[in-house]
Amino acid sequence: MDAILHLLFNPLPNAIMTVLTGISLVYWLFTMLIGDGFDFGDADADIDFDGADVHEVDSPDDPDMQRDGETTLLSKAMNFINIGKAPFMVIVTLFKFIGWLITIASSIALNLAQFGWKSVLILIPIFILTYMLMHYVTIPVAKLYKKVGYAGEEPHDFLGRSGTMRTSVAEDRIGSVEIIIAGDVIRLPVKSHNGDQIAYGEQVVITGETADRKIYYVKKEINLHSI
Repeated sequence: MDAILHLLFNPLPNAIMTVLTGISLVYWLFTMLIGDGFDFGDADADIDFDGADVHEVDSPDDPDMQRDGETTLLSKAMNFINIGKAPFMVIVTLFKFIGWLITIASSIALNLAQFGWKSVLILIPIFILTYMLMHYVTIPVAKLYKKVGYAGEEPHDFLGRSGTMRTSVAEDRIGSVEIIIAGDVIRLPVKSHNGDQIAYGEQVVITGETADRKIYYVKKEINLHSI
């Protein structure tokens, strides 16, 4: 037992990743105790309910996004590991767990203890490797949540909610807005309400939706910063 504890907290990279992973474990234990679990939603839900497919449309392969060339690096990075298609905390927990396993294995294989505090630098390539692996690890996770009708914790009424534009839109162009509900990042396909130009990063409010309820209309949010 002493040897295991020593390995979990020595050298420094192991201690950092053990603590981070432990925080996620405590979070999920607390979540289980209050009854939220892993938030698979209603297993009997119709996967075609309103908004269920909105996470798919702002992927880098979307024709409208490719046409405008406005998909940001951050959007691509988030899409790469399927953020928005599964709960954010699930993605974060998987990232920590995989990074923790790689760190423990690296500390043994490379004898990181000999480098002292400098061994923490190993976390840089480990995080990069973990990020690349997350693309493949989260694919089945995203598919699972899609099958049970996941759309950002539960089907939400998005009308009236505020968000941040992740592309620019004008006239009939389709763009993407990011809203955060209960800690989850949700991406919605949007058009300008009146066809006005709305730039990337501007705060907007959702004013309506198309007849098929697959695209939402937005307009600039009026606040002290926009006046």
